[in-house]
Order: sequence, then structure tokens, then C-alpha cells
Amino acid sequence: MFRSFSVFNYRVWFIGALVSNIGAWMQATAQNWVVLTELTDNDAAAMGITMALQFAPPLLLVGVTGWVADRFERRKLLMVTQGVLLLLAIALGVMILTGSMTLPIMYGFALALGVVTAFDNPARQAFVSDVVTRENASNAVALNAASFNGARMIGPAVAGVLIVAVGTGWVFLVNAVTFFGMIIALMLIRPHELMPRVNTAGASRLADGFRYVGKRPDLIVIFAMVFLVGAFGMNFPIFASTMALEFGRDADGFGLLSSILAIGSLAGALLAARRDRARLRVVVGGTILFAAAAGVSALMPGYWAYAATLMFTGFAVVTMLTTANGYVQTTTDPALRGRVLALYMAILMGGTPIGAPIVGWVAAEYGPRMAILLGAAAALVAFAIGATWLLASGRVRRSENRRFRLTIDETLPIAVIAPAPEEFSDQVAETTPLRLPPPPLRRAG
Repeated sequence: MFRSFSVFNYRVWFIGALVSNIGAWMQATAQNWVVLTELTDNDAAAMGITMALQFAPPLLLVGVTGWVADRFERRKLLMVTQGVLLLLAIALGVMILTGSMTLPIMYGFALALGVVTAFDNPARQAFVSDVVTRENASNAVALNAASFNGARMIGPAVAGVLIVAVGTGWVFLVNAVTFFGMIIALMLIRPHELMPRVNTAGASRLADGFRYVGKRPDLIVIFAMVFLVGAFGMNFPIFASTMALEFGRDADGFGLLSSILAIGSLAGALLAARRDRARLRVVVGGTILFAAAAGVSALMPGYWAYAATLMFTGFAVVTMLTTANGYVQTTTDPALRGRVLALYMAILMGGTPIGAPIVGWVAAEYGPRMAILLGAAAALVAFAIGATWLLASGRVRRSENRRFRLTIDETLPIAVIAPAPEEFSDQVAETTPLRLPPPPLRRAG
């Protein structure tokens, strides 16, 4: 489960990311609470607009951000993005403490945070593959998710207490301090021990990531599922905050719900770290589990009953997303990994500008329970897409030994593999091994 910790650079990276993630979750909790209760009168639609502005840039800038992650040294790029995010956190905290923050200004800050994050995310995701070998990449991605969700257990709860005790502005300033954890970690990493980078052809190959994904039907299916869940099912700030208000809770109750959600998320990430590799069938299974957990949570009559169901919701969504991320990282051409991951993150986060305003409007007009059910319905559609493709691609087969036993084959039958251009032929052969009778040819490892 923790095999990536044997690498010095990954240990340093993990600690720095954990500290930074705690601060990030504190800021996210404070930002949502400021919009909902200080800048508006419990207007969930305004929170949806804020989320849309923050998550739109990764989608709009996907071509540029992915190319930048592949073209420049990711360690130095992350130092720049983390430094800019630090300055934005300070500015937010000061403006809130001085009483000069307004809703339009908060919208502007959300957009600025989104632009910087659009460059930070693909570089951060791809940097994991620079730190560990390809054999450990899936494990490292899962441990990253564990760090992210471990911080999610701590950050929102601490933020809720601080908001009640000293006010929201101080939460942003505390987050600014935590950025030093990541910056110091990046400085301590040994560059000579990083994995060799594959040279890219430059700006003329900016669209290669799109063309590559277009030749990979398995990635297209994953991207479609991630988009639906990300757009409509992962609006947890809207769900948790509006449900907390419905149950008569304050900021500490909202923060506690986010932390309880993270308990299940952490369990899902650690379980993913135990698996030898990321599999598409786990992504499909995670979506139906998420749909069921979200549907049950919408029916809970009390605060603690709703909180208990969030653990299952967190487990399901992190199982799905961590496995999807690991699958993309470990089956993608290293020369194009930054661009493909930028597209993945753009689809995951870029769905929010579409889904968050809709979910926020539903929560404001019909109540938070209907908004949660909308997310569950989107997950059901995502499951239908994944399950249908597994059946149509020939990956689901009847067992030869047991009459009613079905097996799922993780390799693609030769009949469904589309011709690839010459520049990608080696990678297609490596990532989607062909079944030829007999014997089958399999990718080593």
C-alpha cells in the first residue's frame, strides 16, 4: 500500500502536499461559507456561480495548460503557481478582514484562482510520474488521493472552528502559510533522482493530446463518466452547506460534514493504493456505488444520519476518480501525459461551470435533497455509459468453467482497435495489448 514511500523524493512531495492540501480545504470551506452567509442571504445559486468561475479556466485553457506541463520543468512551474496562489490567499484574507469584500470581487478572485489552478493541476498530476517509476505510478496516484482526502478530514473541520472563533478572514491567511509546505518540499526534492523526461516536439504538437485521446475509446468512455459525475455529482460544497442549514447547523456543522465525507474518501484512496494497477471495471463500479450512496443520503431525516451516509459517498467517488486518474496516467504515452492529464482535469473540473449553477439553482428552488438526487441520476447515466461500453467492446465474457459466471477482460479485442497514426502506433500496441490465438500477447507487468 505504501511502496512509493521508499522513494525519497516522493516522501518529501507527500508531506509538502499534505500540508498544502489542509490549507486548501480550509480556504475552500471559508470561501463557500463567505459567499453563502456573508455576501448573500443563503443563496446557493451564488455559490454555484462562484464554483463555475473557479472551475471554468481548466476547461477553457486545456490546450495551453497541458502543453505547458509537458514543455517546461514541472518542479519550477509548480513553484511559480504555488507562489501566486499564496499571494491570492493573502489578498482574500486581508479584504475580508477589512470588510472590503463584495460578491463581484469574490467572483473575480474565483476566476483568478481558477486560472492559476488550470496551470497547477496538470503539472501537479504529471509530476507524480516524474517522481516514481511507471510501475509505482498507480500507487503514487492513490497515495496522493489519500493525502488529498486526509487533508479533507482536517481542513474543513479546522476551518469551521476558526470561522466561529475568529472569523473567515483568518482562515485565508492560515492557508497562505501552508503554501510554504509545498514550496519547501519542491526545493528539497533531488532533481537528479527524477525520472527522465521524454522530449516533445514543441508548439506544433499542441493538439496531439486531443488526437491521441480520439484514438483511445477507453479514455473517451472514462472522460464521459468523469464529466457527468464531476459536473452534477461532486458539488459537495453546495450539498453540505445547504443541508447543514436545513438541519439548523452553523459553519462548524458544515465543516464537520466535509470532514466526515473525507473519512470515506480516505478509505477509498487507501484501498486503491493496494491494487496492483488501475482497472476500468473499478471506475464503472464506483459510479453505481456513488449513485446508490447519494440517493440514500438525500432521504436521510437527520443531521447525523445524513453525515453517516457521506462516508459511503466519499468512498465511492474517490474509488472512481482515483482509479480513473491512475488508469489515464499508466496507459498514456509519457510524451503526451501532461496534455492528456490536462484534458482529464479540464473535463473533471470543467464540468462544474455547467453543473454547479444548475445544481445551485435546484437547491435554491426545490431544496438540497433534489439537488443531491440530480447528482445521483447523473452517476446512473455515467454507469450506463461505462457498462454499455464494457459489453459492446467484448470485455465482458461468459466464464468457461461456471455457467452463470461473467468475467471482465481488461484487454481490448483486436476487432475494436481503431487504426492509429504511425506516431502513436507503438503506444497503442503498448497500452491496449491485442488478443491473438494462441498464445495471447500481453503487456509485461
